[in-house]
Amino acid sequence: MGAVIVKDNKIIASAFNTREKDNIATHHAEIRAIEKANKKLKSWRLDGCVMYVNLEPCPMCAGAIVNARIKEVHYAAKDISSGGISRFNILNNTLNHTTTAIFEPDYEEENQALIKNFFKNKRKK
Repeated sequence: MGAVIVKDNKIIASAFNTREKDNIATHHAEIRAIEKANKKLKSWRLDGCVMYVNLEPCPMCAGAIVNARIKEVHYAAKDISSGGISRFNILNNTLNHTTTAIFEPDYEEENQALIKNFFKNKRKK
């Protein structure tokens, strides 16, 4: 899966999931993108930043998004089994006097199909 962080209409960080490759549980795309953005901005706070991800963030990533003070999250497809937004409601709470705006998918069925096909093809290899 992939994540992109934008500030002032410019991409400041992008990353993909390397959990399997690196054998590190926290190497989700969102966490890695947040770390890159932190380094780029020289701050742990990502005020004014917007994150775009292709799959709804898990609870761990949703917590990191809130703690990093990311302003908005846009995701393409819900994660029905472990979604940190739709299932666990993590981004819908105020933490540290901040809230994160959530933008749910417009083309849910098409996006789900793309993700399912991606993993189906990946398993064939």
